[in-house]
Amino acid sequence: RGWSMRTERAKHRVLVLDGEQRSALAVVRSLGAAGYAVLTGSSAARPLAASSRWARPVPRLPDPLGDAEVYRAAVRALTLDRGVSAVVPVTEPSALALLGDPALGPRIPMPPPEAFDAVNDKVGLMERAASLGIDVPASMTVSAPDDAAVGAWGHFPAVVKPGRSVVETAAGREKTSVAFVDDAGDLARTLAALPTDAFPVMLQERLHGPGLGVFLLLDRGERVAHFAHRRIREKPPQGGVSVYRESVEAPVDLVERAERLMLDFGWNGVAMVEFKHDTASGRTALMEINGRFWGSLQLAIDAGVDFPRLLLDRFLDLGRERCEEYRTGIRSRWEWGDVDHLLIRLRRGGAEGGLLTWFRPWWPGDRLEVFRPSDPRPFLTESRNWLRSTFGGAEA
Repeated sequence: RGWSMRTERAKHRVLVLDGEQRSALAVVRSLGAAGYAVLTGSSAARPLAASSRWARPVPRLPDPLGDAEVYRAAVRALTLDRGVSAVVPVTEPSALALLGDPALGPRIPMPPPEAFDAVNDKVGLMERAASLGIDVPASMTVSAPDDAAVGAWGHFPAVVKPGRSVVETAAGREKTSVAFVDDAGDLARTLAALPTDAFPVMLQERLHGPGLGVFLLLDRGERVAHFAHRRIREKPPQGGVSVYRESVEAPVDLVERAERLMLDFGWNGVAMVEFKHDTASGRTALMEINGRFWGSLQLAIDAGVDFPRLLLDRFLDLGRERCEEYRTGIRSRWEWGDVDHLLIRLRRGGAEGGLLTWFRPWWPGDRLEVFRPSDPRPFLTESRNWLRSTFGGAEA
C-alpha cells in the first residue's frame, strides 16, 4: 500500500512558494519524503528550501509584495510550463496575490479568498471571536493618529496592531508590524509614526504569560488533524516568533474554541490559532490566526502530525487519513533564531531570568529545526545568509 501511494504521489508536481521561509522548507521535506515531485519558487537569491535534497529548482520569481499581476503571471506560467498539480503559498503576500486568480485558485489547497481575507482582518477577527464567546484581550480600533477615542484607553502596557499584516500603499503593498507601548506618551508617538495606509489599527491590552498555538487541518467541516505547542523562547524575547518550543497535549477547550471559530469562517485547509495564557488573571485569550503554514511547522511533523502530506493527499484525492494523536515533549530549536534571541538578551544585560538555560546544548526530546543529517544543505544556506545579513549587509 505504501509503495503504491508513493507511485501515485510521484505523478503530481507540487510548487511550494516562498522558498526563503522555514515553513517552506518543512513543506518541501514533508512532501518530498512522501513521494511528491516538489518544485520550490522564491524571489530570494539563495532561498532556504531550494537547497533541500527534495527540491527541484525553478527560475527566480518576482517579489509577491511588488506588482501582484506580474507575480501572478510568473507563477501561472511556471505552473502551466511544469505541469503543476498544486501550488502551496506559505506567506500572506503570495496567498493574497494568487488565491483570486481563476487559473491558480483551484490549484491552491486553501480556502476561498473571502475566507482568507476575513481571517487576516485583525479587527473583524476579534469581533467575530467575541461574538462566539471566545475570550479576547481588551481592544480598541483607532482610525487615525489623532483619534479622540485614544484618550480613553487605559490598558497599559499595550500592543499596537495594524488592522492587516499586508496593506496597500501608494508605493505598492507593504508588510506591517506590531509595536509595544508602555504609556500614553509612547502610544501617541507610535501612532504618529505610522503611515496613513496602516490605519485603522487596533490597540490591545498586553497579556503576560506563555503563548499556546493550536494547529488545525479542516476539510469540509471535518477535523483531519490537530496539534499544539508552547513557546519556550521567542525572537524578540518580549514577544515574537518562537525559536524554541515544545509539543504539548492540546487543551480540549482551546481546540474546541479554535475549531468553532475556523468553521464559522467556512475554513478548509490548515491554520494556526494562537492563544496566550495571562498568568496574572488566569485567562487564556485569542491573539491571532495564521491561515497558512506556520514557522514552527517542522515541530508538528517531528511530533507525528505531517500536516503538508495530509493536506495534499486530501486535496489531490489520494487519501483520507486522519491524525489525532502525536508525541508530546518534543522540542524544536530554530538554530540561528535562537542565537538572535541570545544576542538580544546579552545586549540588554541578560536582565530576563533563565539565561543560563540557553547554554544547555541538548536535552532528551530536542530537535534542530533546519539542520538534518540526511538533508544538510539548507542549514549551510541559512548559515551563510545569517552571516551575510548580520555582518555583511542584508541578504538579496
